[in-house]
Amino acid sequence: MGSSFDNYKPFLLMVFLQFGSAGNYILSTISLGSGMNRYVLIVYRNATAALVLAPFAILLERKIRPKLTLPIFLQIMALGFLEPIIDQGFTYLGMKYTSASFTSAIMNAVPSITFVIALICRLERVNIKEVRSQAKVIGTLFTLGGALLMAMYKGPVINTEWLRPTHHQATEAASDGSHWLLGTLLILLGCIAWSAFYVLQSITIKKYPAEMSLSSLICLAGTVQSLVIALFLERNSHGWAVGWDSRLFTPLYTGIVTSGVTYYVQGIVMKKRGPVFVTAFNPLCMIIVTVLGVSLLGETLNLGSILGGILIAIGLYSVVWGKSKDYLGPELPVVTDEKKNYIQDVTTTQIEAANLNNNSSTNNGEM
Repeated sequence: MGSSFDNYKPFLLMVFLQFGSAGNYILSTISLGSGMNRYVLIVYRNATAALVLAPFAILLERKIRPKLTLPIFLQIMALGFLEPIIDQGFTYLGMKYTSASFTSAIMNAVPSITFVIALICRLERVNIKEVRSQAKVIGTLFTLGGALLMAMYKGPVINTEWLRPTHHQATEAASDGSHWLLGTLLILLGCIAWSAFYVLQSITIKKYPAEMSLSSLICLAGTVQSLVIALFLERNSHGWAVGWDSRLFTPLYTGIVTSGVTYYVQGIVMKKRGPVFVTAFNPLCMIIVTVLGVSLLGETLNLGSILGGILIAIGLYSVVWGKSKDYLGPELPVVTDEKKNYIQDVTTTQIEAANLNNNSSTNNGEM
């Protein structure tokens, strides 16, 4: 029973993280829409995560925490630059030019990009003759194709009045062509940074196997680096002010759930399943954000979103199935009837030769 639960635990943890990430998209959209500087949000978010994780890391991992060497320190600084600075910074800016549901859809390119980066770094292998490899490749293409379909094809608007409260009117994000294209490019840059973060984190966690300490150090590195940028971009003290609204709740939520808990859980899952398994669950977040975006933010739902979601779901299960087979050992080769007959003939010949040698040895002994 316990062994069965351990097998399903990575799946349950990743589903939980997608619900947490969906809240990040919705709350961040509200805060950025109210005029909050994105780098100020990044500073507060990562500072909150570091403060929450640090006490647990100090108490629970004091005996297992390895020495912080210079190579590991540089990797942590790189992780703090890739995810908090590049990914969060560009994604938040791209979200302002598009919408929460659009951003979450484009971010589904992360599994495909991660798969490519992991292949380059030799963290993943592909043998196109194996069914598991075919499933991962096809699933990745389906995931990317579904995300692109949602981004490029809108189609007719689906009636979602039953999801939308009466005081919300359907809203469209900025539809200016240049802004929409710029927002898409910025989000894609965030995707590349996020994918590189996943791969580097999977490498670092093996050299520094203290997940909570590593997570708190990444958040601290992101806080320091983003603080330098934020102080340069936001010199008005009013831009740093928070109140009892989304400007306070969003940093707390994203810091504790999206950054702190996510980094820690991702580190645990990556040690067992690898970076591609983690990113394969991202399409689920897109579906949750789409529902919340319609019901809470008044965003519209188009036919393209539904069709893309179906493709992404197919790709999701295909990639996860392929990854699950990686942990069951190598695939056994397919043995045809001709190979079976050949093996039997060879085995029979070997047995006859062995018996002949034994008889010869016995005869020589008697002589």
